[in-house]
Amino acid sequence: MSAHDLDGRLMRRFQAYVITGTSENLSADFTTLAEEDLDPGDVTVRVDYSSVNYKDALAATGKAPIIRRFPCVGGVDAVGTVVETSDPRYGRGDTVVVHSHGFGVSAHGGYAQVARAPAEWVSSVPDGLTALEAITIGVAGYTAALAVDLCELNGLRPEKGKVLVNGATGGVGSIAIDILSRQGFHVVAATRKLDQAEYLRALGASEVVDAATLVTADRALGTAVWQGAIDSLGGEPLAALTKTVQKDGVIASIGNAAGVMFSTSVMPFILRAVSLLGINTSTTPRDLRLQVWQRIATDLRPRHLDRIVTRTIAFDELPGEFPAYIQGGVVGRTVVKLRG
Repeated sequence: MSAHDLDGRLMRRFQAYVITGTSENLSADFTTLAEEDLDPGDVTVRVDYSSVNYKDALAATGKAPIIRRFPCVGGVDAVGTVVETSDPRYGRGDTVVVHSHGFGVSAHGGYAQVARAPAEWVSSVPDGLTALEAITIGVAGYTAALAVDLCELNGLRPEKGKVLVNGATGGVGSIAIDILSRQGFHVVAATRKLDQAEYLRALGASEVVDAATLVTADRALGTAVWQGAIDSLGGEPLAALTKTVQKDGVIASIGNAAGVMFSTSVMPFILRAVSLLGINTSTTPRDLRLQVWQRIATDLRPRHLDRIVTRTIAFDELPGEFPAYIQGGVVGRTVVKLRG
């Protein structure tokens, strides 16, 4: 197969942001790759957009052992146009999104003008979404939508009470607020960035609270406040949540920005039948992934994507974005434009 531009010209060489070295001593920089440098796969994509996620920043800076092979093109999501495919489910010219399953971690990812992946990692962008909207949602929005979908299957309903979103100003949190508010939920956004309260209310949050006030004392149970929660922090904030969820409530755990370990009591699970759902986007079966993307384009479609995209950057600006993510200073989503 050859990676052709849509006018038929062979793209013999293209730009990529490649992470090299070892987990203990890595470096990352732009380089020129050829088609034969790509991993094997069924679908070759001309990448138009990628995005910046906390995981990307950790991977590119070596702040956490994210990368599983070296060298590796970074970028855990990408949206672009199919230029070659051996899988009949996709056609040349289709707009697709690629993410999860090791993309940008154990296989070359989206920080390249051309990407190749197994067909099982590829989803057609549903009708009604543009390429830019699809990457604004990206793996962060997909994670939020998957969390909402699974919480609904476990009893989350608007009439049952308030839903807390932790890490509210991040990409996952922002889109979760947007999706939940559209569904009619009373959403409470928890953040330490109280100067962003107006932004969160504009996305649909009914209340904005200081995340620092939500930590519970060292007791087995706290006051039951939330029917559910979307938590991207882990650590102590997640421990506090387990003790303050109502009977038959549900928590979706999707991140570890505040720590990978937490200590809590069994009492919320025994006395209140609280459910703690782990959200793993990397191994979502294809049928479920396509179903969630279809919901993202219909009943779970975010209403405020123009607000959630706080930056659109050129490809060569990418390295300058990572420090803010590491320091927790980012609001919303950062889109990377790989062409033009």
